Amino acid sequence: MSIYTRTGDTGTTALFGGKRVLKCEELVDVYGSIDELNSWVGHIASQLDVTEVKTFLHLIQSDLFTIGSILAGWKGSLSALDGRIKEMEARIDVMEKDLPELTNFILPGGTPLGAHTHITRSICRRVERQVVKLATQASGVTQHIQNKDMKIIIK
Repeated sequence: MSIYTRTGDTGTTALFGGKRVLKCEELVDVYGSIDELNSWVGHIASQLDVTEVKTFLHLIQSDLFTIGSILAGWKGSLSALDGRIKEMEARIDVMEKDLPELTNFILPGGTPLGAHTHITRSICRRVERQVVKLATQASGVTQHIQNKDMKIIIK
């Protein structure tokens, strides 16, 4: 399998099922941002020594691939990710117990890993905004995505 297809040279890309859409469509922009987010999560994981956190980030990367695939027309469901969201929230709750109470915004930076984590967080927030916008448009391209799946993506 080649890493290029030569089928996008006219400014279009194929969704699962073969439908061609313009590369500038909202949907393509959203799953492109999800791909960018996935790359940054991988970058952070590559800098970690803690195997447990690294393994969890790899699970998140797999989930991001699933989300991108469903947005591109794959006939899957995100209902399995609902449990992962609950697991992620529980992990965050445990980590927050070790942090001092936040009374103001945190200035991004500190260490290279901290700065990269802030970049990843802000990309994730962009994806969230893009998915909300996509959900409100409900074009023919995105009608295959069930409402419950959109709610899972936004979480």
